[in-house]
Amino acid sequence: MDKRLTGLVAAVFTPMCEDGSLNLAQVPSIVEHLVRTRINSIFVCGTTGEGPSLSSEERRATAAAYVEAATGKLPVIVQVGHNSLAESRGLASHAQAIGADAISAIPPIYFKFEAIKTLIDCLAEISSAAPKLPLFYYHIPSMTGMNFDMVEFLRAGGRRLPKLAGIKFSDSAIPKYQAAVEFENRRFDVLFGSDDMLLSALCAGAAGAIGSTYNFAGPLYHRLIDAFDRGDLDEARKYQALSVEMVRIFRRYRIHPALKTAMKLIGLDCGPSRLPLVTLTPEELQAMKKELAGIEFFDWALPKE
Repeated sequence: MDKRLTGLVAAVFTPMCEDGSLNLAQVPSIVEHLVRTRINSIFVCGTTGEGPSLSSEERRATAAAYVEAATGKLPVIVQVGHNSLAESRGLASHAQAIGADAISAIPPIYFKFEAIKTLIDCLAEISSAAPKLPLFYYHIPSMTGMNFDMVEFLRAGGRRLPKLAGIKFSDSAIPKYQAAVEFENRRFDVLFGSDDMLLSALCAGAAGAIGSTYNFAGPLYHRLIDAFDRGDLDEARKYQALSVEMVRIFRRYRIHPALKTAMKLIGLDCGPSRLPLVTLTPEELQAMKKELAGIEFFDWALPKE
C-alpha cells in the first residue's frame, strides 16, 4: 500500500451457509457491490467479519477469497489478531503471501496488560511475520477491555514498529481521536470506526473511516461526506441523523447479527451469525425490515441504477 488510506473502508462480513460453514462463493458478489457503491478499501476478519469466532484455517480461506476477488479493484486489509501470538504470526505471514495490502491486529486479550510497551512487543512479533506489509493497530476498547492513550502508542510505536501505518480507531472519544489524527503533523492514518459519529470525526480531521454499515449504506455516507466537503453542515447533519437512526434500529435487534442480516435485505445474503452471536429469527428480520423501511432505508441505501 503505497498511498494514504482514505475514504470509506468496509469492514466486510464473512458469508456463511445455513449450517455455519463458510460460503465464500458469495465473496465476489460482495466485492462487486462495494466497488459499485464507491467503497475505497475492505477490512477482513475483524469484529464485523466475526474473525474471533473463526478458526485460523477459516480466516486464511476468507482472507484469500477476498484478496482474490478484490485484486485490482480494492485494497484489502486483513485483521490477524489472535489470543495466540503464534497464530497471529501465521495469519500475518499468510496475508503477505496471498497479496494483501496491509494487516491490522488486536493484541492477545485474554490476559489483560497495562503497559503500552507490552502492546508494542505483541505487535512487533505479529508484524515481523509480514515485514513488507503496513500495520494498523486495531483499537477497540469496548471489545478488548484495554484503552491505551493512542498518542502515546503512536509516539512509542512509531519508533519501534517500522511498518506502523496507523490505527483503526473504534472508539467514540472524539478528543482522543483528534489528538491521534494530529500527532506529528498527521503522520499516521487514523481511521475512524464509529459509523454513527462520522460527521464528528470529519470535523476532527478524519480522512478515512472503517465501518460495518458502509457495506450497505455507502451512498448515504458519500452524500454526508460531499455535503461536509462543500461546507453544507445542515445537509451533512441530515444524513448523519439517518445513520444514527439506522444504527439505533440495528441495536434493537442485536447489533452484530442485525448488521449481517441487513445484507440479506439488499440482496446479498451473508447467512447466519456464528455463536455466541444469535442470528435474527424470521419474525425479527421482518420487524427490522419494517422499521428500516420507515426511515426510507431502501431508497437511500442502495445505489441508483
